[in-house]
Amino acid sequence: MTSPGDSSSERKPIISVSNITKKYGTLEVLKGLSLDVYEGETVVILGRSGVGKSVLLRQIIGIEKPDSGYIEVEGKRISKMSQSERFKLARSMGMLFQGSALFDSLNVSENTAFYLRQHERLSEKDLKQRVSEALKMVGLEGTEQKMPSDLSGGMRKRAALARLIVYRPQIVLYDEPTTGLDPITAMQINELINKTKQELKATSIVVTHDIRSAMEVGDRLAFHSDGKIIVIAPKSEFLKINDSKLQAFFKNAILTKENLGYS
Repeated sequence: MTSPGDSSSERKPIISVSNITKKYGTLEVLKGLSLDVYEGETVVILGRSGVGKSVLLRQIIGIEKPDSGYIEVEGKRISKMSQSERFKLARSMGMLFQGSALFDSLNVSENTAFYLRQHERLSEKDLKQRVSEALKMVGLEGTEQKMPSDLSGGMRKRAALARLIVYRPQIVLYDEPTTGLDPITAMQINELINKTKQELKATSIVVTHDIRSAMEVGDRLAFHSDGKIIVIAPKSEFLKINDSKLQAFFKNAILTKENLGYS
């Protein structure tokens, strides 16, 4: 795995993925993938659709388990955690799903408050205050009574982000956050990802095939191909890497350094 110009090896990773594999039947999706993510940074994982980027997020958050290899969060191996440690970990992590995953039967306010009602003992006044703050942060003030079906695609993404940030996770995972959005709305979501990082001081992983979005939000960029991370580097150096698979990805995306605004 190439990592030019990356001095992060001197630090201790918050998330460490070590040689994990994952099969679905005879289809091997992850093939010995490794990745370290450090406190406070945003790592963007680029790759074509369907290569297993989202599968990696599901392993990290614990929705699925790898067939082999292991994942550590803050130095603790997930597979060896006690039930109470797993619960504590779940409270420190959040994931923005590609389809937003809002509850159709709940309005925006109820969706945003759902986690707090389930897991925290707050007065109704404090709960409403937390919900109000989260909706204001994503620019959805005044939408409290709207149902998910009343929202545009971009608004649904923002509502899902409000539901996530309301409990202030320290690790945030984003699954294709700009997919299906028009360029202006995608830019707004990128701005919210950066704002969330600053407000929560969160460590983030973003998976996407959108190189424009990657350059807007990423500190380091990684390229996922054939079940592994084959390239990772600070974004200032990422586009300069001479790797045939990476260059083919850029070509297919019909993007160049010039039209991204980077030299």
